[in-house]
Amino acid sequence: MVGKVLFLCVHNSARSQMAEAYLKKFAGDKFHVESAGLQPGALSPLAIEVMKEESIDISQNPTNDVFKFFQEGKLFQYVVTVCDQKAAEQCPIFPMLRKKINWSFDDPSQFTGTHEEKLQKTRLVRDQIKEAVLGFIKEHEKD
Repeated sequence: MVGKVLFLCVHNSARSQMAEAYLKKFAGDKFHVESAGLQPGALSPLAIEVMKEESIDISQNPTNDVFKFFQEGKLFQYVVTVCDQKAAEQCPIFPMLRKKINWSFDDPSQFTGTHEEKLQKTRLVRDQIKEAVLGFIKEHEKD
């Protein structure tokens, strides 16, 4: 196992959930991976739907509180924020952190339009997250 990774966004409802699912799918044997939010909310139905298109079911995933993880003394080598920089700065500093990474993706909870339009925008975010996760895996193959 290369290390422990935490994906973090505001509500742990879409972006961090998708990133966690992809890292587990593609490199779950190399990384222990979790996700959390600054203010955990409910899972995004849009995220659930677009991940099902990838044959990944996140519908039963819990939404986690990053501050609870911190209080429990969980350790992560990598914290990857998938929200904007301002929100990312609110993340607690975990001891023994090797690297904090920020990937800024649009927030599906902010999308407007018809269901199909919101779904299409969420697919774009999903695909960007998948590409970023695959890049992360490739970057850490040598570790």
